[in-house]
Amino acid sequence: MNDAQQPETPLLSARCLTLARRGRTILDQVDLSIASREIVTVIGPNGAGKTTLVRVLLGLEKPDSGTVVRAPATSLGYLPQLFSADPTIPLTVARFLTLTRRVAAERVEEGLVEVGAGHLANAQLAELSGGELQRVALARALIGDPELLVLDEPVQNVDYSGVSELYALIGKIRDTRGCGILLVSHDLHVVLGASDRVLCLNRHICCSGVPESVAKHPEYLRLFGPDAADVYAVYSHAHDHVHDLSGDVCDDHEH
Repeated sequence: MNDAQQPETPLLSARCLTLARRGRTILDQVDLSIASREIVTVIGPNGAGKTTLVRVLLGLEKPDSGTVVRAPATSLGYLPQLFSADPTIPLTVARFLTLTRRVAAERVEEGLVEVGAGHLANAQLAELSGGELQRVALARALIGDPELLVLDEPVQNVDYSGVSELYALIGKIRDTRGCGILLVSHDLHVVLGASDRVLCLNRHICCSGVPESVAKHPEYLRLFGPDAADVYAVYSHAHDHVHDLSGDVCDDHEH
C-alpha cells in the first residue's frame, strides 16, 4: 500500500516493541500499524511471537520497550486463540453473547445472522461444531461494533471447506462495517489471498508488504519452504503494476 492510501492516523500503531522472557527474546523491535478498512495479517512459524504480539497490542501484556498507540475512542473486538466451550456447563449461544455485557435480544439475533449463525441462538454452546463455534465467537467479538477487530487464529478446528467460507465472511465484515482487521493465522495459502498487507514475524518482522511480494520474499521462503510461493500463486490476482518487496508500487514495470 503506498503512502497516498495511508490515513493520517492509524487505528492502532506499534513502534519498536521488544519483549524478553527468561533471557529469551520474544519480540525484537516490532513495528506495526493498521488502518480502517484494512486487513493486516501476521504470519510466522510456531514460537515466532504472534500471540504475544497480540497480547501486547491489546494491553494484556507490557513490553520491555516500545509503544502502542490507539486512535482516540477506537473500540476493539477480540477473538482469542484456543477458544473452546466447557461441555460440563449448560450455556446457550444467546446467553454466551450476553455474559459480560447487556445486549438487547434483537442485537444478539442480528449479530448471529451477520455471521451465518442465526439458527443457533438456542443451541448449546458445547454441542456446536468447530466452524459453528468460531462463527459464534466472531459474533461475540462484533457485538460492541468495534472499529478494530483482532482475530487470533480464527479458523482453528474448522474443516477445510469451512476455512474459505470464514475468510470470505471476514472480508465481507470489513467491507460492510468499514472496520480494520488484524489477523493472526497459520493458514498461509488462504490467508495471504484474503489480506491487504502481510507481516511475516519471527520474533522480528522478517518481511512485510502486499501478499504477492511477501510470498516471494527470500525470508518468507526460508521460513516456509520453496513451495510456499507456488501454493500461494493459486490465489494471486492480476496486476497492471508491480510492487517492490516493501509493497510499494514501482514506476518501472520490470521485476
